[in-house]
Amino acid sequence: MINGKLISKILGSLLFIEGGLLLICLLLSLFYKENDWSSFAITIGLTVVLGVIFKFIGKNAEYRMGQKEGYFIVTISWIAFSFIGMLPYYIGNFIPSVTDAFFETMSGFTTTGASILNNIESLPHGILFWRSMTQWIGGLGIVFFTIAVIPTYRMNDIKLFAAEATGPTHDKVHPRIGVTAKWIWSIYLGLTLAEAAFLLFGGMNIFDSLCHSMTTTSTGGYSTRQGSIASYNSSYIEYVVTIFMFLSGINFTLLYTVSLKGKIRKFLQDTEFKWYLGTVLTFTAITAVTLYFTTSMGSEESFRKAVFQVVSLQTTTGFVSADYATWVPPLWLLLCITMIVGGCAGSTSGAIKCVRLAILSKICKNEFKRILHPNAVLPVRVNNATVSQSVRTTLLAFISFYLALIICGWFAIMCTGVDFMEAFGITVSSLGNVGPGLGKFGPSFSWSELPALSKWIASFLMLVGRLEVFSVLLVLTPRFWKR
Repeated sequence: MINGKLISKILGSLLFIEGGLLLICLLLSLFYKENDWSSFAITIGLTVVLGVIFKFIGKNAEYRMGQKEGYFIVTISWIAFSFIGMLPYYIGNFIPSVTDAFFETMSGFTTTGASILNNIESLPHGILFWRSMTQWIGGLGIVFFTIAVIPTYRMNDIKLFAAEATGPTHDKVHPRIGVTAKWIWSIYLGLTLAEAAFLLFGGMNIFDSLCHSMTTTSTGGYSTRQGSIASYNSSYIEYVVTIFMFLSGINFTLLYTVSLKGKIRKFLQDTEFKWYLGTVLTFTAITAVTLYFTTSMGSEESFRKAVFQVVSLQTTTGFVSADYATWVPPLWLLLCITMIVGGCAGSTSGAIKCVRLAILSKICKNEFKRILHPNAVLPVRVNNATVSQSVRTTLLAFISFYLALIICGWFAIMCTGVDFMEAFGITVSSLGNVGPGLGKFGPSFSWSELPALSKWIASFLMLVGRLEVFSVLLVLTPRFWKR
């Protein structure tokens, strides 16, 4: 049976963490003397009460955790955080609809970045900061953040890490997962502060620079401006954001190895990084050349808009520096492909991830060789390590489920009355945690006009995509609940 008491105890601790994050926004509201402080105060009170109740239920819990507990805790904690996180929007009447408030919060925590807001600049500072913070915490993972802050679950931390981490393999920088979490979060924090400093130098105010740096390193894409990065009309800001989006799409374990251990050659030797860099350069070159010949943009502007949008969509950040819906249709398909490819495993980006595509390409290549040489032994290697048969099987299952979810989500959203092309964009964007879609749900528009049922479907796809498909779908199977 599932260890209910331990789950309750851990969930109580997670809620206390969320209460602490909400407190930061409350203090910010008081600092700016704005009226959103009361909505934060009420939410914090409810969160603390729920946390105490769950901790009481989990009193004297047995420290026994299996895979089931790990998957269930991760799934339920993301749902609970989203329901609690929507309350400041709803209580303060900033988003008066439960559906819209939940959608905005789930989009934040999963770092999708799709929004139903039509006048972001009118929101108070506390609410804007909370939007950015949901993405920053969700970037590396809610549970992973908790392990870094309060590693109190002993050897069970690895079960939680495995259930929430992205990618087919999970690298560690230290034998203890709590230490690994601290080092990776240190890199994450360092990138955030560095970008904030660069944006401040480029003319952004302190508040905007901090909010944008949080949503860049988390590859989330929420902005304090309705027009996103395009509102600033600054080539300097676009280049800075592009660089940090690209860095945030790299495996954080690799960033740790290179930046803190000085092993720069690791970049050139890493198979996934070479795939990541290669796809970004290829998509950027095609997009830039197309823009140069089909628009009035010059060579520099074509390159800048191309590299920004390619990196933004491939890392699933979703920032916008130009309305790509006005570009020629072939580029729409190309940008949709970047949404599906994604960044590196172990980064904050979503979608399929480059390492899976690298392994899949090697499997396909081996199959052609096997046809010619049936008795040949053809191992699949990544970074000089052999990929086991179980990992290959899981990878093929993941890609199959991912494509099946795109088809099912696409069909379900079309059934709510959404156009064929727009439903496809919403599905790919939600499952890949990208943000902008196509058509009237594209980069220049919010998702406020999306039917209510479609918003719940999209929210589900966001959660499934962020937790790498299996964590959520496994909990929904009847077999999961059997002994």
